[in-house]
Amino acid sequence: MSVRIALLGCTGSIGGAALAVLRRLGPEYELYGVSAHSSVEGLLDCCREFRPRRVVLCDPESADRFARHRGNGCRLDAGEGSLADLAADPNVDLIVNALVGAVGLVPTLAALEAGKRVALANKEPLVMGGPLVRRALQRGGGELIPVDSEHSALFQLLEGRPQSDVRRLVITASGGPFRGRSREELAEVTPAQALAHPTWSMGPKISVDSATLANKGLEVIEAHVLFAVPYASLSVVIHPQSVVHGLVELLDGSFLAHLGTPTMELPLQYALTYPQRRPVPDSALCLRELGSLTFEPADEIAFPALALARRAGEAGGTSPAVYSAANEVANLAFRQGRISFNEIPDAIEHALETVVGEPVEGLEDVLRADARARAAAEEWVEGATLARES
Repeated sequence: MSVRIALLGCTGSIGGAALAVLRRLGPEYELYGVSAHSSVEGLLDCCREFRPRRVVLCDPESADRFARHRGNGCRLDAGEGSLADLAADPNVDLIVNALVGAVGLVPTLAALEAGKRVALANKEPLVMGGPLVRRALQRGGGELIPVDSEHSALFQLLEGRPQSDVRRLVITASGGPFRGRSREELAEVTPAQALAHPTWSMGPKISVDSATLANKGLEVIEAHVLFAVPYASLSVVIHPQSVVHGLVELLDGSFLAHLGTPTMELPLQYALTYPQRRPVPDSALCLRELGSLTFEPADEIAFPALALARRAGEAGGTSPAVYSAANEVANLAFRQGRISFNEIPDAIEHALETVVGEPVEGLEDVLRADARARAAAEEWVEGATLARES
């Protein structure tokens, strides 16, 4: 019997890597359902190749366009609300959440409540709704396997190891395209420059997050939720070669490190086949050709989004949701040319100071904080835009 998979976000960079893994794994893994936001052409290509039984298009107008071309044989649903229905479909065994942003929270909760395995590449569900995810895991008996290369590395290093052995978890970061620049030197960088990541091929939102180090900030919060480690035991180091994906420091001072070729296909395949491993052609590192592996501290003066994330995480409650939502707004505003690169963390800080964190009792608490944070960040962006024009 095949493993039936729902791939949420099949047309993005992570979705494309997941499809490559499914091609390699063969018919034992069936792509039962897929979703996209608005990319009709990419979705049609996916459907022609994999012939999924269910399709979700979040944008209703795009769903209408898709319906005219899809042919017969698959069920089409429109709107973001349909993502949770697909994630909880009783015919699905495993969810790959390759969505971007807050939209991934509700389907993640739905899948875990329904007892599914979730291969999670979408940071925001854990950042926004960490307590909700923990409760959904306990109630539904689902399983969460991280797909972020850093968290997959830590997951593999920690497997079977008592937490009492661990002193610290270390998350690595490439440093992005602006590593080594001062805050003053970052003032005039452009969206095009921020999107040119030196190591990874990613979507626009994640690429800018990597450039600001907000991505690492989100990952620190994510690691706290995933591994139940206090923030004082979580560190970030810059590792430009992107070969060491995570390290675990043990009580005796020794380190365990996970090394791998910088491709998302490796953590994706690990999550799909866990606890087994399958070969991946041409993925082996050649240690003789690696040269030097270097590490340096993260510059939180030039890249304050990292420190702001830790501040939000330590505050707890809805503060991480505020951080995540404000970052989404500021990231998009920068890509639209409305604010400068250095103003991204300013907008986030404004939201954190404006929206008071509250305990997370239910989904409505997270969604309310998300909405308030977006409004606060947008208000700051509009003010900055007006000040620049006057």
